[in-house]
This record gives sequence, C-alpha cells and structure tokens, in this order.
Amino acid sequence: VQLQAFGGGLVQAGGSLRLSCAASGRTFSSSTMGWFRQALGKEREFVAAIVWSGAVTNYADSVKGRFTISRDNAKNTVSLQMNSLKPEDTAVYYCAARRGPLSQMDQLYDYWGKGTQVTVSS
Repeated sequence: VQLQAFGGGLVQAGGSLRLSCAASGRTFSSSTMGWFRQALGKEREFVAAIVWSGAVTNYADSVKGRFTISRDNAKNTVSLQMNSLKPEDTAVYYCAARRGPLSQMDQLYDYWGKGTQVTVSS
C-alpha cells in the first residue's frame, strides 16, 4: 500500500481543515487506517484510526469530539475532518495503514505516507 496525505495548510484557531489520504494497492480496503501527528520537537502521537469497514473508529482524547475519521473504500481514500482547531493541533500529520485491528501504536503500522503540515495560528 502506498499512501499520500494532502490537505494541510494554515488556519486560524477555531477553524477547520480536511485532510485526505490517497492509497494505492489492492489491500487498502482490508487495512486499518490511522492518522498520526508529530509536532516540532515532540514524539509522533496517535490521532485517529478506522477499521477496514468503517464501522469502528478510535480517537485520541485530545481530538475526540473535534476530529472525525472516515474512509471510502471505493475511492481508496481516508479522510480526517478537523474542526475547532487549536494551536496545539499544529503538527505534521501522517496517514498510515496496517494489516490488523485498530491500534494507537505507531510501531504496529506497516505503511506510511509523507506527512502534510497543519499550522493553527492563535
């Protein structure tokens, strides 16, 4: 699976952005997909994940209620709708895929895309 994330940018606090991740490969529809982020000088952290069917999702406490992950297996895409953005959401966001159940552990993900920068100004 090859992944490419896009949709990042600069937004004011309280605003919204929608990230998308385009995937290639026949195994996308059977893969758990996740979003992670890494702020400057910090470790990469889990943001959200979704199972292959889209029926189950999981979110980090810091984004719960503000972010929504979704997927379209027909289009091989996974999206992250980010609302009520805060300056602390500023980071490079990565999409990832794994052959297995939901996980918040980045070391369990098999495939990674290049990140997209999200900057939230105060």
